[in-house]
Amino acid sequence: MVSDMDKSGAGAYVYAKASGMLAKSFVGDRALHLFEAKSISELWTLIFKTEVPMMPEVLLAKKLEVEAERKFLSDFTMLLGCYSNPEPVSLALLQGYEYTNLKDIVHALIENKTQIPDLADLKNFSFLHYDRWPKLAEITADTPLAWYDKIPSRNEQKDIDHKLDAQYMLSLWNSVKKIPAGERQPVEKLIKDELIMQNCLWALRLKVYYGMTKEEIIPLLVPLFDSSENDLLAGEAVKLLDYEIDNHDHWADWKYSSYLNPYVPDEIWNLDPRYVQQKAKIAQTKAALKLFHQHPFTDCVLVTWFKIKQYELDCIRTAAEGLCLSVEQSDIKNFLGMED
Repeated sequence: MVSDMDKSGAGAYVYAKASGMLAKSFVGDRALHLFEAKSISELWTLIFKTEVPMMPEVLLAKKLEVEAERKFLSDFTMLLGCYSNPEPVSLALLQGYEYTNLKDIVHALIENKTQIPDLADLKNFSFLHYDRWPKLAEITADTPLAWYDKIPSRNEQKDIDHKLDAQYMLSLWNSVKKIPAGERQPVEKLIKDELIMQNCLWALRLKVYYGMTKEEIIPLLVPLFDSSENDLLAGEAVKLLDYEIDNHDHWADWKYSSYLNPYVPDEIWNLDPRYVQQKAKIAQTKAALKLFHQHPFTDCVLVTWFKIKQYELDCIRTAAEGLCLSVEQSDIKNFLGMED
């Protein structure tokens, strides 16, 4: 077990290092610079400060997104590696990518691919056995995902993906409970709000895009205890299932009503899940930025840094995709809640 002195020293180093990284990141006002680039090549130079690879812009955009994610994960694993025993909540956040890796592996196996797909590199923080490709049961053996030992049919894959999502969400929540009581509150609130919103967004997509009923959606939520309006993680999602998606007034009392797409009098209004998702991301990132500086040398530093940099990665992807699709950058910035 790392001593208090060792952990304290590592915490001070990590906070200083993470602060320096954030100062150079495209977050806050600096995020606007991403949307001033006129080409993918210009965006590459802005982000990486390196020579632009010689390839078509469409391929360069894909490479840019892959490299941005690789850099994000590399930086986070470096910070995490400063601790002899990283805290469970930081590990749980990172290992969300492990669950995505497994989905990609299974998809490749269903498609009879002979090569393992490109996966997120979690360095020595991985728990899956990637070297045992293509044997799924051996890849997941002796891990929290050991139950996933058979390649599903295409019809089964959706249900199993939901089971993976539920397991990850609950493992993240349980990891929060392992933070010392005196340091837990800010991280607990941040993670709780995120998990509640994940349930809400999932419910909104199923309700708006697929026209599913309340009875059909409730079993697909991820509750902490039960799928009732009082559940800590699923309650808000259950409540919104009674609201009409084309009646703005119905949503006035919803906890996250400030995230709704605007209502214009005398115009038809329909709830837009993408708008709600973006507003939620902005609010969560602002909260993370504030907490990062309020709670130095605690578990909150790595948790908030992770969430802030994830949003930066979202902005990088949005900027790249906007350039590829020739979307007006002013429209993208408006959607992201940014102002010149």
